[in-house]
Amino acid sequence: MGKSQSKLTPEQLSDLQKNTYFDKRELQQWYQGFILDCPEGRLDKKDFGKIYTQFFPFGDPAEFANYVFDVFDENKNGYIDFKEFICALSATSRGTLEEKLKWAFQLYDINKDGTITYQEMLQIVRAIYKMTGQMLKLPENEETPEKRVDKIFQSMNKDKNATINYSEFVECSKQDPTVMDALSLYDGLV
Repeated sequence: MGKSQSKLTPEQLSDLQKNTYFDKRELQQWYQGFILDCPEGRLDKKDFGKIYTQFFPFGDPAEFANYVFDVFDENKNGYIDFKEFICALSATSRGTLEEKLKWAFQLYDINKDGTITYQEMLQIVRAIYKMTGQMLKLPENEETPEKRVDKIFQSMNKDKNATINYSEFVECSKQDPTVMDALSLYDGLV
């Protein structure tokens, strides 16, 4: 789907309907908007960052946008095509809890080794704090990225091996109302 075309082919539509929670009409509408914004049929990291800037004008979303881009860019070619875009959007906005947790784990697992280290989590949380700026009033024990990550790591790193594996992440995320709220943030928006 790297080449721009005015409409999705029947095969592409069928494939996307099987792999997303969008119906045919929604997929066609999203595709029209995507091609309008990305006439080349793909989105690069720089343009993706510009989109985040529109949503977070009071903070600095550049770093976080880069991390999200890396999760969206499934084939790691440096671009997000329509299929990558719509599949990620589907998972984050309409996916099951398990799909959302998998997506979130992929975001935090920066080096893609199947675990999240303290440093990886700190990089993502710092990027989130930079992005939200002073928009959020945080409790004292979470006022800095380090304090937030210390708290999360203490809760999630059950076997105390300095990394969080997928099952630890899922188990603890399901018990944390803050995480659950964040995962349902986009429910029903698209």
